[in-house]
Amino acid sequence: MTQNNIKAVLGIDIGGTGIKGAPVNIETGELLGERVRLDTPQPATPEAVGRVVKQLVDQFAWQGAIGITFPAIVANGKTLSAANVDKSWINAPAEEILADAIGLPVKLLNDADAAGLAEVLFGAAKGKPGKIIVITLGTGIGSALIVDGVLISNTEFGHLIFPKDTIAEKYCSGKVKDDLDLKWKDYNPRLNAYLQHLDLLFSPDLVIVGGGISKKADKFIPEMKGLRYTVVAAVLENNAGIVGAAVAAGRAVGLV
Repeated sequence: MTQNNIKAVLGIDIGGTGIKGAPVNIETGELLGERVRLDTPQPATPEAVGRVVKQLVDQFAWQGAIGITFPAIVANGKTLSAANVDKSWINAPAEEILADAIGLPVKLLNDADAAGLAEVLFGAAKGKPGKIIVITLGTGIGSALIVDGVLISNTEFGHLIFPKDTIAEKYCSGKVKDDLDLKWKDYNPRLNAYLQHLDLLFSPDLVIVGGGISKKADKFIPEMKGLRYTVVAAVLENNAGIVGAAVAAGRAVGLV
């Protein structure tokens, strides 16, 4: 919707533990109101998540374009995986399910892809050439790959087999740090080793770290060693998914 010449879209970021949203000025990336966060229902079935998303939309009394992120591979409106939500989302027509629950059309995309899009347009990747990886450290590890400003969707670098018999997100996600009550001196070597693995596999020019942990970037970024690339915190921190979802929805309805 357009209000006072501001192109506003509601962005919603569905995570494994929280569902948060806010209206966004899609031309500047700024939030137009206080972010609202509701707990992700457990189990996070399509019906239960749909009810919580509707609650959030109702809190804003929103009528207009809505962009929603989801922690899964998203293709043509379907969720093809379900890492940190109920397995009933696998191969589900998720965009349709959420649109029906809300009563409004939505645009659905992968959560880390949304964060990557936001960082390209308004954040740490803006105007940067080359190969850029955005990782989001939260309940799991999401990833976005950007090559010369173009988003390559649905990468799953959090599911790389690392270090040996597990996957990266079960070794160094934000949730792992919390669950194991790891101090920074114990957590940082895990994250550093994972970033070195990304270096070996992809030789990126820049890695941007987002998700809830990015608010504490001063605790870990200076401790990252032995990398051939620069590591920076996401400029939009934990709002990147909301902003990227809003922009994607705005594009879908022709606002930008």
